[in-house]
Amino acid sequence: MALAIIMILYVSVGVLAAVGSMYLSHRFVPARFESALYGAFLIFIAAFYLAFTSYFGDQSAWRLETTAVVVFAVLGCLGIRLPILLIAGYALHGAWDLLHEIHQHSGTNVFAGRQATQVPLAYGAFCATFDWAVAMYFVCRRNAWVAARA
Repeated sequence: MALAIIMILYVSVGVLAAVGSMYLSHRFVPARFESALYGAFLIFIAAFYLAFTSYFGDQSAWRLETTAVVVFAVLGCLGIRLPILLIAGYALHGAWDLLHEIHQHSGTNVFAGRQATQVPLAYGAFCATFDWAVAMYFVCRRNAWVAARA
């Protein structure tokens, strides 16, 4: 029961963080720079997994987590010009977050035969909520981003 309450709380915080981010970027960042902001942010949030790997001392997780960070960094960079890749990057990152959470609670942190890092309690629930909410926002904003660059 306590875990369910914690998860609900973190999902709620994820929604609030996403709404706040969407509001602030829409209000204060010109449309032609908004995708660049979120592309850079995808790189930053993906890099958190390297911090977790170091913090939790998961030496065998470095290869998997570094590969994932590189993939998300490429999607973040390319997503600046191709909004569909930014949408895909955030959607996939949300799934990555949720997979970490599920695997950690099931007692195994192995993806495709590779060791993954541990994450703080409910981090995956918070991040998946945030990532998927902003991905939906990008679907609504992608035409404005493309038009602003034309």
